Amino acid sequence: MPSDAPAPPSPSVPTTGYRELLRNSEFTGLYSSFTLSVAASTVSGFALGTLVDHETGSPFLTAVSMYGATFATVLGALTLMSVADGRRPRRTVAALQFVSVAGVAAQAVPGLPLAVRFGLLLVLGFFQSLATGTRLGLLAEAVPASAYAPARSLMNITSGGTAILGYALGAVLLRHLGPQGLFTVAAALNGLGLVVVAATVREHSIRLTRRPGLRRTWTTNIALFSHSGRRALLLNLWVPNGLIVGCEALFISYDPRSAGPLLAAGSAGMLLGDLTVGRLLTADRRRRCAFPLRLLLAAPFLLFVTCPPVLVAAAAVFAAGVGFAATLPLQEQLLDLTPGPVRGQVQGVESAGRMTCQGLGAAIAGGVAHHVAPGTAITALAAVSLAITVVSRPLVARARAVGVERMGT
Repeated sequence: MPSDAPAPPSPSVPTTGYRELLRNSEFTGLYSSFTLSVAASTVSGFALGTLVDHETGSPFLTAVSMYGATFATVLGALTLMSVADGRRPRRTVAALQFVSVAGVAAQAVPGLPLAVRFGLLLVLGFFQSLATGTRLGLLAEAVPASAYAPARSLMNITSGGTAILGYALGAVLLRHLGPQGLFTVAAALNGLGLVVVAATVREHSIRLTRRPGLRRTWTTNIALFSHSGRRALLLNLWVPNGLIVGCEALFISYDPRSAGPLLAAGSAGMLLGDLTVGRLLTADRRRRCAFPLRLLLAAPFLLFVTCPPVLVAAAAVFAAGVGFAATLPLQEQLLDLTPGPVRGQVQGVESAGRMTCQGLGAAIAGGVAHHVAPGTAITALAAVSLAITVVSRPLVARARAVGVERMGT
C-alpha cells in the first residue's frame, strides 16, 4: 500500500456537514468555480441549440449542439488527462478556464459558420474534460477522505439545480439578448470562475514528477484498467447509469404529454438521493447501501412494460432517480483504490467515461425504440442495467477488500 494513498474512512468518523465544507475556503473556491462553469455550460448550450434549431430546423443537429460536447470528453480521457495531475494544478485549472472563456466568447461572433461552431463545441468539450479531472484531483486534496463523498454530493446537488435555473434564466434572457448575448453571459460566467480559482485555490504537492502527456496518460490508463477492482467500479459507474439515462431519453417518445413530469420526477429523486446518501449516511452505511441503490436505479423502470398510469410511472422514475446516488459510494471506493499522484486523471477518466456512456445510452435507446415500443425499450434497457449490476456484484465486493495498490508511475 503506497504511503501517499488515502486510507479508507473509518465507519466511526462522523459525516462532514455542508456548512463545515463551506468553511474550507479552498473547497468553497472549487465549488463556486464549478457552479459557475455548469451555469456557463448550460446557458451556452441553450444558446447554441436555439441558434442551430433556427438555422437548420434539424432536431438531430439541435440535440448534438446541446449535448455533443460530452462525446469529446472521452478524447481528453484517452490523450491528455495526465495534465490533471501536473505539478501546478491551480495553474492548469486557470489556463483551462481561460480556454473556456475564449471558446464561448468566440461563439458570440455573429454569422459564424455552423461547422466552426461545432468545431468549437468539440474543442471546448475536450478541454472541459481535462478541467474536470484537474478540479476533482484538487478536490481530493483540499478535503479529507471522510469529507469526499459529502463534497461530491453537494457539487452534484448544485449541478442539477444550476442546470435547471440555467435553462430557465436562458429562456428569459434569450428574449432580450438573443443567442449572441447568451454566449456573452456564458463567457462572463466562465471569466468569473477563473477569478475565483485564482483567488482561492492553492497549488498542491502530491503530484507526478514526470511531464504529463500522451504517453503518461496511456501508462496510467493501462494501469487503471489492468486492476480488476478499479475495472469493476468503473463498469458499475458507467454502464448501468448510461443505460438508465437512455431510458429517460425515451420519455418523450413514450408519452409526450407526460415527459415533463417524468423528467422532473427523476431530477427530484436524484437530488433527494444525493442529499441523503452524501450528507446523512456515514461512510460505512454508504458502502452498505451501494448495491441496493444500484438495484433501485434500474428495477422501477421494469414497470414500463405494463404502460402504468402517469402517477405510478412518475413514482417509479422518482425512486429510480434516488438510485443514482449509488455513484457516491462507488466514487469513494475508487478514490480509496487510487494512489494520490494520479487521483486527478483517474477521476477525470471516470467522469468522462460516465458522460460518454450516458450519450451512448441515449443513442442505444433510440435505436432500440425504432424496432419495439418505447415502453418495451425502456424495460429492456433497465433489465440489462439490472443484470450488469447483479453479475458484477462479486467483483465490486472484492474491490473493497483488495485495498490500495500502487499504479504504474
